[in-house]
Amino acid sequence: MALKHEPTAPYHSAQDALRVLETVARHSTGVTDTELARLTGLTPERLTTLLRMLRREGYVEQITDGAYVTGDALTRLGSAQGREQALRDKLQRTLDRLRDSVGAAVYLSRYVDGEVKIAQYADGPTTPVVNEWVDFRYSAHATAIGKSLLGQLDHNSRRDHLSRHKLARLTSRTITSDRLLLSRLESQPPTVPHLDLQEYAVGTVCAAVPISAGSSVGCLALSLPVEDAHRLRQAADTLNRNAAPVLLSLAI
Repeated sequence: MALKHEPTAPYHSAQDALRVLETVARHSTGVTDTELARLTGLTPERLTTLLRMLRREGYVEQITDGAYVTGDALTRLGSAQGREQALRDKLQRTLDRLRDSVGAAVYLSRYVDGEVKIAQYADGPTTPVVNEWVDFRYSAHATAIGKSLLGQLDHNSRRDHLSRHKLARLTSRTITSDRLLLSRLESQPPTVPHLDLQEYAVGTVCAAVPISAGSSVGCLALSLPVEDAHRLRQAADTLNRNAAPVLLSLAI
C-alpha cells in the first residue's frame, strides 16, 4: 500500500511539538522557554502555543524556577511495559476532550490491512455515535471516515479497495460510481475535511480530517444529527485545529 503524503497543519504542529519534547528530554534538570526557542528555532509565539498544549497533555511540566522537564504522560508512553494500554488511555482522554470541544461524537479511525477500522471513539448522552447499520468496512465510499482514509492512499490502492467493496447505494445521496468517487478523492485538497452529508445514513452528517503518522493512515471524524448540519464545517475546523495531540500521541 502506498500513501499520498501531503502534510497538514496538525502534522506540522505535531512535528514541532516532538522537536520541543526531544529538546526537553535532553535536559534532565530542566530547560527554559528562552533556551527552547534558541535550540528549536521556533518563534516565542509558536513555542508558547506548543508548550501550552504539551503541558495540558501532560508531556511536559514546569518546575519551581520556571524551567520545563518531561511529564508523567511522556514517561508512561515511553515505557515498553504497558505502553499499549497507556496509549489507549491517553488517546481516550484526548478524544473525550475533543468531543466536548466540538459538541459531537468523535472517532479515531485507521486503515489497517486494507480495511477501515474504528480504533476508538468518544460519545455521550447528548453526542451519540452513528448507528452502524452497515459495517464501516464495507461503506468507505459513503462515510467521511472512509473517504478521508481512501484519500490518503495512492490511486492503485484506492482502486484495490473499491475492487473488493462494491459501492452500494445506502441513501439517495450515496455515490455509487467508481469513476466519480475516484475523481472527487483525487481533487480533494488535503487541508479540506471530507464530508458525509447523509450519504451513509439519513439524518446524520459527518466530517473527517487526516492524521497520518509515518506509514500509518488515520483520520479523526465527528458526527452530528442533520438538524445540527449548520455546525458541521465549524466543528470540522475545530477538530482539525486540535488534531495535533492525537498525532503526537501516535508518534511518540
